Amino acid sequence: MPISKIRPIRSYVLRQGRLTKHQAEGIKLLSALYAISFGDSTLNWDTIFDSEGKKIIEIGFGMGHTTAEIAETLSHSNFIAIDVHSPGVGNLLNKIKEKKLKNLKIIQHDAVEVLKKMILDESLDAVHIFFPDPWHKKRHNKRRLIQEPFLELISRKLKKEGYIHIATDWEDYANWIIEIFKKNSMYKAKDMDFSKKPSYRPKTKYETRGVNLGHQVWDMVFVKS
Repeated sequence: MPISKIRPIRSYVLRQGRLTKHQAEGIKLLSALYAISFGDSTLNWDTIFDSEGKKIIEIGFGMGHTTAEIAETLSHSNFIAIDVHSPGVGNLLNKIKEKKLKNLKIIQHDAVEVLKKMILDESLDAVHIFFPDPWHKKRHNKRRLIQEPFLELISRKLKKEGYIHIATDWEDYANWIIEIFKKNSMYKAKDMDFSKKPSYRPKTKYETRGVNLGHQVWDMVFVKS
């Protein structure tokens, strides 16, 4: 396939939704305090956060409820949450203020570009990706975020023994992810029992609804070897 025809990896699909007044005010009033502008220069986490801690990136935070809870629970770690959708960005900005979180910042941009241009190699302790779009139709599988080139990019950014945690409630996607990791010598599974949910990840409303309908949830944690 010609290079010009290869689909670039994207961490999102453009479907903005409608901003509420509260979300719009959050973006307008709080971005200067809690958001980081996308740029070509690498980030210095020590100047962004008040205290030292593990460096964790979350890719695709939805409305930000889980993100804020995890940042509150893991208060000694520092988080940068990345998403493109304005309603979620506005919502999470408001939550950062409400919870008085000093260890969480937002970048509203494509996560792949952020990783490539703003994150130093071997600098991250973890990457969280919770319930990415499963693109369940077979002809759309190529649009899935979890692909070999993406895992190679994350591997470059993780420290040795850093981890990537992916959660999904779509069985076909879970099997897809596990097979891709099996082929990749850069990672090893932390635990082969993928039904175990790490204590720091709260159960979401969406997840609870799925479980009540009989859906299984997979929490897959792979460590950079």
